[in-house]
Amino acid sequence: MNKPTRARTLTATALVLAAVTALTACGGGNDDASSDAEPKQTTGSRAVAVDDPLVATYDGGLYVLDGKTLKLARTIELPGFNRVNPAGDEDHVVVSTDSGFRVFDAARQTFTNAEFKGAKPGHVVRHAGRTALFTDGTGEVNVFDPADLGDGAEPQTRTYTSAEPHHGVAIELADGELVTTLGTEEKRTGALVLDKNDKEIARAENCPGVHGEAAAEGEVVGLGCEDGVLLYKDGGFTKVDAPDEYARTGNQAGSDASPILLGDYKTDPEAELERPTRIALIDTRTARMKLVDLGTSYSFRSLARGPHGEALVLGTNGVLHVLDPETGKVEKKIDAVGDWTEPLDWQQPRPTLFVRDHTAYVSEPGKRQLHAFDLDSGEKVTSVTLPKSTNELSGTIAGH
Repeated sequence: MNKPTRARTLTATALVLAAVTALTACGGGNDDASSDAEPKQTTGSRAVAVDDPLVATYDGGLYVLDGKTLKLARTIELPGFNRVNPAGDEDHVVVSTDSGFRVFDAARQTFTNAEFKGAKPGHVVRHAGRTALFTDGTGEVNVFDPADLGDGAEPQTRTYTSAEPHHGVAIELADGELVTTLGTEEKRTGALVLDKNDKEIARAENCPGVHGEAAAEGEVVGLGCEDGVLLYKDGGFTKVDAPDEYARTGNQAGSDASPILLGDYKTDPEAELERPTRIALIDTRTARMKLVDLGTSYSFRSLARGPHGEALVLGTNGVLHVLDPETGKVEKKIDAVGDWTEPLDWQQPRPTLFVRDHTAYVSEPGKRQLHAFDLDSGEKVTSVTLPKSTNELSGTIAGH
């Protein structure tokens, strides 16, 4: 849904509050990275008003940019490998650090007091006006209303702790049902569903290697497996079988405007890094999977959905492919960046796709650039060259 644009203006009071915000931890999601230094704001002495903020990570910090002009508004030093996701409102993003999830006010360009501590902070999922955080090191799920982030304090949360810590994910549905994964540190097997009172009402353990989630039209939830996709719909689980014996769909992108999920598709369990050229389109109405060969590889940061439910894939040939998810036909090709190769280490920079409303933002780390494209026209809107190459790319998004 398109949201009206509003400029962020900062009052003197807000600036004072931003200056004195307590920053108690820093670092990255990398277990080997740690630091006792506090985040520092190094670009400019005053916060600059930004419109629809973007936040990009670089090796050692965060860049805050204006979503319309791509002008760099503020640099925040934050050592370590950090990850960033929308928090679910117009002002905040969630930054994953060594110490846990931290809430960053992108409009005021400062961290708030809201923090969810725990080792190995993992997936951040927005759905139906709620945001779910999964902490891999503890198996803890925290769900909150992003509207409660406005005062800078930690929001009221619904908390659930998995039977065992694992690399998992959770999503809360509109009726309060919580879908979350099952597994241990060694093996992940499926998912369960809790009602709004945290009573288990459904369970499936036929999804080996469960990873990632996406929600389609009608609030159908898809979870990736190593042999297909597990769907939760109409109060029960349905398995979508892949055409290959081993077929990992670990990353998905969904849209409220489409009943079809977009997923990656890997078939070599022995590969150090498989560079697939096929993507999966999972029809949640029929529980069937269609494969489309793009003729170019892509990475886990290449998948997104457009404002009308279009399937978007950024290829290593530099082309942003716009597909009709119903037919799998590539309807538009946007020359976004130069040719690139996915690095072996998943934490290393590579071109990254982030979509908000009708704009696709694409990073080009090799040139230290960030580009904005109009998805309707396919035209480049603007570009910026930054001091350092970026890695993760995200921004504020209200509702979902």
